[in-house]
Amino acid sequence: MTLSAPIPCLQVQADGALLLRLHVQPRAAANGLAGLQGDMLKLRLTTPPVDGKANKAVIAFLAKLFHLPKSALAIKSGQQSRSKTVLIVGADQLQVRAVLAAHLAGQHN
Repeated sequence: MTLSAPIPCLQVQADGALLLRLHVQPRAAANGLAGLQGDMLKLRLTTPPVDGKANKAVIAFLAKLFHLPKSALAIKSGQQSRSKTVLIVGADQLQVRAVLAAHLAGQHN
């Protein structure tokens, strides 16, 4: 997957913020990205979906993945659902696209 190829799970807002659509699988064997599921990025987490722990794990995982502070990410919708939309502010769109493209192509950095 190249940087110019569309990444269906990522949307750029008019203000430069990014929206990342996720399908979260809690209680997985290991944390990690598992490719696309429709137009969503599948994220596997070992954390159970109890008391907001999975939501915190989503933010922590993505912050580490994109080398961003946790404060740059927020769950915009889907707090109680496996389908979530994460708002990413202050991130370099090209950097986020490059990280996603590498993972989707199987080149984990």
